[in-house]
Amino acid sequence: MKNISKLFLSFLATAILLSSCKEKEYVLGDLKAPTNLAITAVVKGVTTATPNGDGSGDVTFTVSADNALSYKIDYDATNALDLVYLPTGTTTKKYTTLGTNTYKVTAVAYGRGGTSTTITKDVTVQSNFTPDAAVVANLTGGSSKTWIVDKSVAGHFGVGPWSGSIVPEWWAASVNEKVTAAPCFYTAGFKFTAVSATSYTLQVTTPDGAFTKTGGNATLAGIPGSGDEGCYAYAGGTSNFSFIPASTAVPAANSTRTSILLAGTNTFIGYGSLQKEYEILSISATAMYLRVQGTETGNAWYLKLKAL
Repeated sequence: MKNISKLFLSFLATAILLSSCKEKEYVLGDLKAPTNLAITAVVKGVTTATPNGDGSGDVTFTVSADNALSYKIDYDATNALDLVYLPTGTTTKKYTTLGTNTYKVTAVAYGRGGTSTTITKDVTVQSNFTPDAAVVANLTGGSSKTWIVDKSVAGHFGVGPWSGSIVPEWWAASVNEKVTAAPCFYTAGFKFTAVSATSYTLQVTTPDGAFTKTGGNATLAGIPGSGDEGCYAYAGGTSNFSFIPASTAVPAANSTRTSILLAGTNTFIGYGSLQKEYEILSISATAMYLRVQGTETGNAWYLKLKAL
């Protein structure tokens, strides 16, 4: 009888406990998209005499909105949309396209539950740049000079992260590494010519084809729509190029802070890359070290060339 009483009391206690428990309610709140979204753009060096800035190309952006949890920004929506996260809502961007150019800037504010609001703003910026005379002289020899990938040194081709590192820490080629797999990598020539004090051309000759990827990872005419990385028939080409201030954050201790910007899509340096800005990390009369954004997002490629 005592056992039955204990069992009954235990059952009663459990029933009371369960009846006292209430289901918790979770309230997300109103899913209202951010409002009053605004982009403030301060172009460095704006005066009455220089309404588009001092030529540095620097613009400080501030994005703000009511009820926003985070922001993203695209600095030039005329190209493919590339939204960058803004942890504080404020950042400084350096525009490097020479001359006076107008950029369509897009900002997105994100609110609760993934709601968002978008705004665009046109910003006109002046970018001027005079490269170091030594860089120009070393690259062109004062008139014309031809360069090739230097297979005789380790690390003549390498891969590392685009951000947070300035070395090919993921992979670096050994001496002569691609002689068998991709001989065209070492026979392609890149002739840089100073046409005038402000005009430059690059002529690419590829007797054994171009070393490149295929399909959407290549911009060179005639490259197949699919296939492995390797040598592909390519007739070469000539294009203009310009010197621009490097758009990366590589410190001056590790870079000339000068880039080669190729015009058009029919030339390349070393590797048939999608990107056309090659930052000159170092250069002498006989050796050049370049860094360019790789075809895969987040990659940086490194190239070492020698003068002929």
